[in-house]
Formats: sequence, C-alpha cells, structure tokens
Amino acid sequence: MSKPFYMKFETPTEVADAACEALQIASQTGRVRKGTNETTKAIERGIAKLVIIAEDVEPPEVVAHLPILCDERKAPYVFVSTKKKIGSAVGIDVPAAAVSIVEEGDAANLIKEISKRIDAIRRGK
Repeated sequence: MSKPFYMKFETPTEVADAACEALQIASQTGRVRKGTNETTKAIERGIAKLVIIAEDVEPPEVVAHLPILCDERKAPYVFVSTKKKIGSAVGIDVPAAAVSIVEEGDAANLIKEISKRIDAIRRGK
C-alpha cells in the first residue's frame, strides 16, 4: 500500500513506537483528546503538545488537514501505521484516526525527545 498524500515525512518505527508509549503514559497521567474533531480543536486552540495521526485512514481527507494545521500552529506531529494502534495506546476499544496530547503528565520528557527527533527528521538530518 502506498503512503497517503498527507504524509509530509516518514516517521521512523522507533519514533512512532515512542509516540504510542507517550500516548499511553499521557492518557493515564495527563490528558488526551481522541478523534479527528477533538484533535483539530486542540491544535487550533494551541494546547496540543503532540499530535499522532494514523496512516490507514479511509478516506484520507478525514485527517489530511491535520499536518497543515500543525505546521501553522507549530505543533509537533507523528504518523503511526494504524488507527488500531492509536486506539489501543489510548486505552479505548475502537480505532482512532488521530489523537492529541494536551497535558503530558509523566510523559513530558519523552514528548520533548520525540519533538526533537521529528524536528531533525523534517530538517533532513
């Protein structure tokens, strides 16, 4: 399967796994917003610390606006392979196309590290 058109960069597997781990920690000790609509609102309000977007969203237009919005609002974002991975990381029984961490909780250091790695990847280093 080819990558969706909205993916501006390839997220390495270890960064995607770290993002899922941060999501799991933040959902237990901080606060997360689940779903595309809630994620969009968090980005627009400037409270999203990390946005996680699934690659397998059908139709892709559902989440295609998120990377653009994140770039405008300077919110870090990563891509993970499946919606199911996001849903299970956040502790819900259904898949989620996108989530945002709005309060880091105990995942603050991990989120900073992920943000640094994503910045380096986007700059081509």
